Amino acid sequence: MISLSRVTRQHGHRVLFVDTSFQLDPGDKVGLVGANGSGKTTLFRMIVGEESPDEGSVDRPKRLSVGYFRQDADDVDPDRTVLEEAMAGDAEVSALAAELQALEARMEEGGDDFDAVLERYGEAQARFGDLGGWDLEARAASVLVGLGFVDRQLKQPARSLSGGWRMRLQLARVLIQAPEVLLLDEPTNHLDLESILWLETFLKDFAGSVLMTCHDRDVMDRVVRRIAEIDGGTIRSYTGNYAFYERMRAEDAARREAEYDKQQAMLAKELRFIERFKAQPRKASQVQSRAKMVDRIERIEPPPRMQERKFQFRKIQRSGDDVIVAKGLRKAYGDHVVLDGLDLVVRRGERWAVMGENGAGKTTLLSLLAGRSDADDGAVRIGASVSMGFYAQHQTEQLDLDRTVIDELQAHAPTANLGVLRNLAGSFGFSGDDVEKPISVLSGGERARVVLAKVFWDAPNLLVLDEPTNHLDLLTKRALVTALKDYEGTLVFVSHDRTFLKTLATRVLEVGREPHAYPGTYDEYVTATGREAPGMRAAR
Repeated sequence: MISLSRVTRQHGHRVLFVDTSFQLDPGDKVGLVGANGSGKTTLFRMIVGEESPDEGSVDRPKRLSVGYFRQDADDVDPDRTVLEEAMAGDAEVSALAAELQALEARMEEGGDDFDAVLERYGEAQARFGDLGGWDLEARAASVLVGLGFVDRQLKQPARSLSGGWRMRLQLARVLIQAPEVLLLDEPTNHLDLESILWLETFLKDFAGSVLMTCHDRDVMDRVVRRIAEIDGGTIRSYTGNYAFYERMRAEDAARREAEYDKQQAMLAKELRFIERFKAQPRKASQVQSRAKMVDRIERIEPPPRMQERKFQFRKIQRSGDDVIVAKGLRKAYGDHVVLDGLDLVVRRGERWAVMGENGAGKTTLLSLLAGRSDADDGAVRIGASVSMGFYAQHQTEQLDLDRTVIDELQAHAPTANLGVLRNLAGSFGFSGDDVEKPISVLSGGERARVVLAKVFWDAPNLLVLDEPTNHLDLLTKRALVTALKDYEGTLVFVSHDRTFLKTLATRVLEVGREPHAYPGTYDEYVTATGREAPGMRAAR
């Protein structure tokens, strides 16, 4: 269907692909992985024709329909409603609908070309029906609701949406096209857990091909059947889901490492012989023979080593047993009551996952607990010897965009040694000149890492985290989960990442119309409720 043949592509001095090939077949569900800057976005752009390879070819059928969801897209028409904008994603159907309307007006006027207009109307109407035009509005509404929109939002102007909701709308436009191939660049970044679960089902049932990048390993495990890894300028394919890929990659890396070490040992032995006997005439022929052999050997490249990140908390102080006590919390925005009479006691060492549907009050509750906003009624008491670290869902609120990375850390820890702060930045992925990058040019994931570095530096014994895994790549997520597993303090968090929930939660608070606490892990919550998220139906 789509094939890359012996492709080489270079951006400036950075070589992304070297004589590499890749094929996407009908019905394929492929997860695309690779380090930041490895060429994932470039691969998407070459497939859709926005970039061309320097050498080699990218082949795809001329009439192949491709839907491409990208992170930098923000081209909604502000004069359309959300529903109208979603429907416009199916460009051909939308164009046919407009044409049918114009043809109907011309037929009402009559005229000498009536027969030609009527003939074209029949052709357009038939094509409109074949493409599912009659149920486009229903399909668009269904996709929008699946992605978290509520009915009242569908009639609102698209210009009223925030950035995150615009990205959901852009994703809806692509899915509604029902193309033969879906190219998805981090489609879960702005979704809550309910929407992610809906998207999983949609993609598993999708009849076409899917090539996607995704920082949610549960989505990758459940949707994809092959992993394509961009590594060192080439693309390697592993049949299976992400968990299988991790095992196979580890085995492959160990094998390549062993082959490299074996060759290096052999070369070292031969070179020692040459060096030792090169001055002895009676050994000249052996030395020349071995030197020629060494020159002819095709060198095995040192295998690339995936850079694992490791976050560590400094020693924290012990808090009192009752860390947070909330009584009768009430919060409303106008007539919309978010929380009403909520009671909660968080004790030392507990790890509370706060769950709830959109608008149920998850972020509001965390803001109240962290003292970032005031309740309309009720009170929050923070226990003795509690020091709090707070991570906001929107990292920009906690950063000065005019500072560099190192300036931001120095402003946060003015008494710390510069070398210590550089080491801190390095552990969060900012090494060398990266620390001089302005905050304003950082990606969402990079900004998240700066905020996490500040939080970790403070070594609080209470962490309140609102969607800390948003925009984080899989390696950074894994490092964060590992660090928090070993964290000795108390944790209250909101997350749509199931690995995060499964690994860390020891208590679950479901907020909404009837708040309910589940005294157990996330897996026990799923077993007790029969569903993975509050907005999903219980499994039968």
